[in-house]
Amino acid sequence: MQEADVLHHLTTPLTAPVYPLRPTRFTDREYLNVVYRTDPDALRAVVPEPLQIDAPLVRFEVMNMAEVDGYGPYVESGQAIQVTLDGERGEYLHTMYLDNFAATVSGRELSAYPKVIGTPRLRVDQGALVGTLDRSGERVATATMAYKWEPLDLDEARAQITVPTYMVKIVPNVFTGELRAADLVRTEITDVVVKEAWTGPARLQLFEHALAPMADLPVLEVVSASHVVTDLTLAPVQPAHDYLGARAAATGYSAV
Repeated sequence: MQEADVLHHLTTPLTAPVYPLRPTRFTDREYLNVVYRTDPDALRAVVPEPLQIDAPLVRFEVMNMAEVDGYGPYVESGQAIQVTLDGERGEYLHTMYLDNFAATVSGRELSAYPKVIGTPRLRVDQGALVGTLDRSGERVATATMAYKWEPLDLDEARAQITVPTYMVKIVPNVFTGELRAADLVRTEITDVVVKEAWTGPARLQLFEHALAPMADLPVLEVVSASHVVTDLTLAPVQPAHDYLGARAAATGYSAV
């Protein structure tokens, strides 16, 4: 392989790329969302500035990806924290666990999703929609909701899916031990079709795990729940805040 040919590749292994380099379309993407109230101090310990916290609310989610271009079916679970930035309401993606390696790697490399490997599941059992997350063979979370209990307005469901989302993108400089990039980024899904949406009574349990510390944001009260089925395409991220630039402006320090 010629030196110039290396620059035509955006991932490794060079001869067997892990994921496709194009927008990804999701068909029949199924959400179980449980919004809960948690400890405000716990949120302040994990939400990075300049994001602000108004109400101490977290959305626990389990997503069944029924059909995904380039990846196939997989399941994902995580926590999204309600935040504001410059008066705009959105969510900060705190944790994400997947059972698909390619989707995990592409989410981290091509974007800024905080994805790691786990074992989430979503199923229907005797009239209950059950979402679970395991890590290292141990239970991390169990969410239950009455299955298709009450119809949810499709516009309201769409608003839940298309809320602005914030993530932190960190790129280390492996030669100096410094950071090459540290940015708060923003994305927002716009290409979405809501096929069905439901709400109903729900419960959520979080369990202590050193490598999946969801329980650090404890469940104090379940506020709402939804079950939504969509088709959508993920949107690219846009810069929202440059942490290295802000540090350089404040202190005159710049990593080399």
